[in-house]
Amino acid sequence: MAKALRPGKVFIDWSQNAAAKTTVAPYSLRAEPTPTVSTPLTWAEVEKGGQLSFTAGEVLDRVAEHGDLFGSVLDDANRTRITRAMARRE
Repeated sequence: MAKALRPGKVFIDWSQNAAAKTTVAPYSLRAEPTPTVSTPLTWAEVEKGGQLSFTAGEVLDRVAEHGDLFGSVLDDANRTRITRAMARRE
């Protein structure tokens, strides 16, 4: 959906939440027979590899252990940086 056709609106592409799709928001359940959760990872986990698929219960345990790994994306400094970057692209 072109930005010019939707001024002042946010486009939510609901069609991305399907088994054949890979884009999903952090902490969202994936459309699978046994739903896994889109989960932020630490860099150590990425480098190590191994289990990178988590159930809802496992994600709750991870958040209790590591905190919200996605939380810093939403802090004021990052929000400002993202807003400025988006403004430059328009």
